[in-house]
Amino acid sequence: MAKAMSIMNTYQVSYARPSSEAIKGANLYVSGLPKSMTQQDLEGLFSPYGRIITSRILCDNITGLSKGVGFVRFDQRVEAERAIKHLHNSVPADGGATEPITVKFANNPSNNAKAIAPLAAYLSPQRRFPGPIHHPANRFSRYSPLAGDLLANPLLAGSAMNGSGWCIFVYNLAPDTEENLLWQLFGPFGAVQSVKVIRDLQTNKCKGFGFVTMTNYDEALVAIQSLNGYTLGNRVLQVSFKTNKCKS
Repeated sequence: MAKAMSIMNTYQVSYARPSSEAIKGANLYVSGLPKSMTQQDLEGLFSPYGRIITSRILCDNITGLSKGVGFVRFDQRVEAERAIKHLHNSVPADGGATEPITVKFANNPSNNAKAIAPLAAYLSPQRRFPGPIHHPANRFSRYSPLAGDLLANPLLAGSAMNGSGWCIFVYNLAPDTEENLLWQLFGPFGAVQSVKVIRDLQTNKCKGFGFVTMTNYDEALVAIQSLNGYTLGNRVLQVSFKTNKCKS
């Protein structure tokens, strides 16, 4: 089935696709990229191995400079496997690379809780030894100041449909959280259209919550089921579909 695609805010976005085994696990994590490599360079590097659905280079929230890390999602898993075979530990000819890059499948936290352990340190950069990841019972929502309709059902879609995507509410983020954390956290589950960290106007620190818009409902649902209740660092995340009481 042909897939409609568009370019939004300099990164590629795909519209909803029917779920199948062939397209699962087609998301790649790429590290060691040269800081001068552009998204166009990244796509040029990976496009010979298959049809690219989405791609993203993570950038510093303050400087706008590349962090040398990106994601590439292919249409089929076999294409992703082919890219790993040819590009892992290789030195790209374009983009100013001088060192080999790492290309591997993006970990899916729904299958392995340890997959998001590195994100704990990213979420709380001041913690030298981030705490373990837990998936406790839903008791935490009882103590949330936002308890009620918003968190009563973490899977409640409500008015989450926003244009061509599904808006997800993420609560209990650390003050130092940047947009890149949300990209890394939700990217392994599917196509992410946009992320937004809500900040204090005076301090520019995160106010404790943010929003993620994902293209596909099924992928958004899996992300919510996997990440709601997880502990990253010393914070328990609450993740749900956006409701009318939640403004983006």
